Amino acid sequence: MKIFETIDQITRFLSEKRASGERIGFVPTMGALHDGHLSLIRLAKADCDLVVSSIFVNPTQFNNPEDLKNYPRMPESDSQMLAEVGTDVLFSPAVSEMYAEGFGTLQDVDLGGLEKVMEGAHRPGHFKGVVQVVSKLFDIVQPHVAYFGEKDYQQLAVIRRMTEQLGYNIEIVGCPTIRESDGLAMSSRNLRLSAEERKVAVKISEALKYIQTNWKKKSPEQLIAEATQQLESTGILKPEYIEIADAKDLHEVRDSNYSKPMRAFAAVFCGPVRLIDNISIS
Repeated sequence: MKIFETIDQITRFLSEKRASGERIGFVPTMGALHDGHLSLIRLAKADCDLVVSSIFVNPTQFNNPEDLKNYPRMPESDSQMLAEVGTDVLFSPAVSEMYAEGFGTLQDVDLGGLEKVMEGAHRPGHFKGVVQVVSKLFDIVQPHVAYFGEKDYQQLAVIRRMTEQLGYNIEIVGCPTIRESDGLAMSSRNLRLSAEERKVAVKISEALKYIQTNWKKKSPEQLIAEATQQLESTGILKPEYIEIADAKDLHEVRDSNYSKPMRAFAAVFCGPVRLIDNISIS
């Protein structure tokens, strides 16, 4: 696996590969890798001639400085995991490399309101930061295909919209959420959970499964209220939001007879750690 830390190095290397006709797959990450990330690499390996991954903890998408400070960083083990799964190229730039002239003005892209609900409502500026860094990475790597996990489903929707709005000729592939054996969605933030918190964190996926199972049997309001109560009854979990939304434009659904594809979403504090998850309803 080749490792590059500067934009100049990786662009020169990839331009040669692109010129020779190789199909480039890209998996951007913020590190603290788990099997969810590695599943994206495996899919890219099956589809592409050359697989590029990046590790970059992007400061512009954190609205909470403590969250940025506490985000787990383990570059050596991450690099080893990527190499073992067959990644061809790792791009691991410093903040000063990605933002050589400072953070500047965040790119203003019409996201169609996707950035204003759920994560966008609770983390102001988050998706502007996502758009900024992903567009920079797309410009650097210029992949044919990019892979993103559905655990960050709203982010996936934002990136699809951004790709369309900015005219990137890049196929965006959404990949299923990878879960632990008990159902907890794999997340880098799980590393920050205590043993007790880890035990109750599974209740998040169970609450979403409850909504999925009982859709049509109860009103959306009742399902959300009952799922919220299930989480709060643990004494550890504190829901920030539970929402049912259209799977494409993410507008809130409050009609049990809604016929388009939907998903249930949750953001929950497990102790000091904020976890997100979502599940398809129909």
